[in-house]
Amino acid sequence: MKSITPCLWFDGTAEEAANLYVSIFKNAKINEISRCGDAGPLPKGAVWTVIFELDGRPFMALNGGPMFKFTEAISFQIYCDTQEEVDHHWDSLVAGGTEQPCGWLKDKFGVSWQVVPNRLIELIQGPDAAKSKRVMEAMFKMTKIDIATIEAAAGG
Repeated sequence: MKSITPCLWFDGTAEEAANLYVSIFKNAKINEISRCGDAGPLPKGAVWTVIFELDGRPFMALNGGPMFKFTEAISFQIYCDTQEEVDHHWDSLVAGGTEQPCGWLKDKFGVSWQVVPNRLIELIQGPDAAKSKRVMEAMFKMTKIDIATIEAAAGG
């Protein structure tokens, strides 16, 4: 384990969530699944934790119960080079979840993600304030970010 590892609290769906995430990301894998023994806290044999990696970064999924829910206060950003990457990550993660404005989504487990084209960052942070403003205004009208649309706004 790395020195800082996000731990995601699920209510019985930790293994399902980890399996979904590793199916979406390149360089991803399940490293370990631990199950409860006689001492609990879940029934014997139930999945307690799943250690997995996404793009080489460690995560833990914990079946902690219904006490806590995910909020948008924490999200995971996915930076993409192409529209194909944006579409893949967006479509895979939003299935069963909900679209949010400006490239944000909640997956079917309630985890928040931001699918961000690198081109969007380049255009917003560029030296031309008017161009940046046009790109931001175009982004505010979107759920999934469309690179061609933000590039068209930049050129206006």
